[in-house]
Amino acid sequence: MARIAREAGISKALLYHYFPSKQDFFVATLQQGAEEIARRTEPDPGLPPFEALGGSLDGYLGWIEDNEAAYRRLMEGAGSVPEVKSLVDGIRDATSARILEGVGAADPPPPKQRAAVRAWLWFMDGAVLDWLEHRDMSRTELRDLLLGSLAGSISAAGSP
Repeated sequence: MARIAREAGISKALLYHYFPSKQDFFVATLQQGAEEIARRTEPDPGLPPFEALGGSLDGYLGWIEDNEAAYRRLMEGAGSVPEVKSLVDGIRDATSARILEGVGAADPPPPKQRAAVRAWLWFMDGAVLDWLEHRDMSRTELRDLLLGSLAGSISAAGSP
């Protein structure tokens, strides 16, 4: 916390006034990142669903490029920090609901479609981590891979 306060140009006491623990600071930082991701990935309602999803993916991948360290911490903390798990679960729930709505799924969605979209979100994180590790695909290539894999997942789920 001392280093964080020093880098922010404030006193450690002031930092502790707003964030009683390093964990509180960490969670607040992640929540701010989640809000920014939500803004960047808001689909354009004027576009067909698949194009709107492509734009949302571009926004998401752009945020990851701009915040790689934060994304890596988010993925690492998702399994071990309850507040982070809750945040990630909430984002996944909202994202899967948005995708299912965009593809015209019923409410509630058929189990296969729900499972396909939720599983794709896990696939997406794995593909993104691979992209960050190897840096041997362009962002556009990754986006197209992700769009194709989602289309394949939804197709494999079939009609209700």
